[in-house]
Amino acid sequence: MSINHIVSPLDSAKLDSKDQYVFYHKMVDFALKELIVSMQQNRLCTQQELIFFKQYADLLLYSIEAMRIKYMYDPEDHMKVDLTNSGFPNYLEFRYLYNDLSLKNNYLAKLTDIDTLKAEFLDQLLVKKQTIKKDRLFQAASVIYYTSVKKEYIFNRFAQGKIIDSPANSTQYMTSWSFYDVAHNRPFICYMYFDYEGKNIQAHKQEIYAVLKQTADREMPLDTMAYTIDRRLEKVRPRHIKRIDLGPFHNIFAKDEHALTHSIIEGIVKKEIPLSSYALSLSIDEVSAGSTFEEGGFFSRKTLQHWNEVQQSRYVFAPHRIVQLLENKNKEYMNGLAKAPMLLASIP
Repeated sequence: MSINHIVSPLDSAKLDSKDQYVFYHKMVDFALKELIVSMQQNRLCTQQELIFFKQYADLLLYSIEAMRIKYMYDPEDHMKVDLTNSGFPNYLEFRYLYNDLSLKNNYLAKLTDIDTLKAEFLDQLLVKKQTIKKDRLFQAASVIYYTSVKKEYIFNRFAQGKIIDSPANSTQYMTSWSFYDVAHNRPFICYMYFDYEGKNIQAHKQEIYAVLKQTADREMPLDTMAYTIDRRLEKVRPRHIKRIDLGPFHNIFAKDEHALTHSIIEGIVKKEIPLSSYALSLSIDEVSAGSTFEEGGFFSRKTLQHWNEVQQSRYVFAPHRIVQLLENKNKEYMNGLAKAPMLLASIP
């Protein structure tokens, strides 16, 4: 395990009440759905890329909703939001979800069955006219959590998309994958357009998937990622790789040192903007193959590709009032964006 895979819950802020869970989930859900629409309107992705982007975003939203259910009435444990430079849940929260659901039968055996809980709640509310105790609500939330949440829909550290025919005429195939970088605690979404020099791509798809999982599951220089994939897959010729870095998500729960987060929190404290104010940063890196060269000895010679300079673009998405605030307080940063800040709706 490399140092990049070491994670700690210490770099996190706790959500410690039902209201905070509901509020945080509403913010993330609203912001990501707004982002998908805005990316389409501003053509930051192709139509096929946007379809994949939405699928991975849905996994992220599903996971955060599962966390909300899990912690809603738990008096002893709390969901942790990353402090480093993210605004999203700490990576360990996704691991906890995945591990929980792997053992769900063991947990369910220890919980009160749903019919007994229903009868108890009806008696408590309608007959005794009393509120239901928190520990029983936690029992009910746990039953819902373990019976309704599906492990396969959790945003895992690495998720592989299928290989499809490329929508671009210049290449044969396209694939996508996503990963949750454990150093940054942010989701990344990648696309690779490539040619295949063999006869049957389906015969080699598992090898391709394995190499991507081993070499492209964390943030690194994009040309390094491209070279490594090219070197490891003899019959695959990557032609273009695109990576979306989703975040940071700047909001009241984020405590990082990012200039935009600081400006938003300062504005909330001074009551210049509402508590629900937010902004989303997003970066897109792209790299394309250039000329070829040979590497290795006489019996192990490989033809590899030189990679052109990585093209890096930074974007910010936020409601109109927040854009005004950020442009007033962070002019230099905002002037360095690839495009003027893109407007999202305010959270109602």
